[in-house]
Amino acid sequence: QVQLVESGGGLVQPGGSLRLSCTSSTSIVRLNNMNWYRQAPGKQREFVAQITSGGITDYADSVKGRFTISRDNAKNTVYLQMNSLKPEDTAVYYCATIFGSIYWGQGTQVTVSS
Repeated sequence: QVQLVESGGGLVQPGGSLRLSCTSSTSIVRLNNMNWYRQAPGKQREFVAQITSGGITDYADSVKGRFTISRDNAKNTVYLQMNSLKPEDTAVYYCATIFGSIYWGQGTQVTVSS
């Protein structure tokens, strides 16, 4: 069983920044790929970013150049640095990984509004 806990969401103005954190109850060295997804009101959950155990990253086109995913194995934590935020980035952001089964965090709300 893996427990993922996200934090760092909040209200930010367009153009602002936030850093999300996802802390795992299981050593993330064992978890291979760590992912961020988001779900906006009335929309399907969508992929945002991934980082492999080797540090290889991948991003949705909509966030490339603005978001950066990173991992701190010693802290069992994955981060999502979000810069140049837009109103369309407003969503609940979820951390996810596969370890036998897929595990999701509870989500953290990000609202981008003036």
